[in-house]
Amino acid sequence: MHLLLKRELRFPDFYGMNWAAFWDAITGLVRIPDHVRFLGWEHLAAGVPSGAVMLRRALGDYQATYRPKFVAEYA
Repeated sequence: MHLLLKRELRFPDFYGMNWAAFWDAITGLVRIPDHVRFLGWEHLAAGVPSGAVMLRRALGDYQATYRPKFVAEYA
């Protein structure tokens, strides 16, 4: 999951591939788009349920704390 996030959100090469590093990346290293759409969410959530929960939680916290107009869509 982290490899995909790194590639699609254009995280730096030194991205740490964990949730703390994800938080650091989205809150200070890169500016993620205003609208992010995750296709195949049900498949991802079934395959990596804890990762899906962590991703949704992190992006929800990001929206609440830093960018109220940010939209994450899970399709």
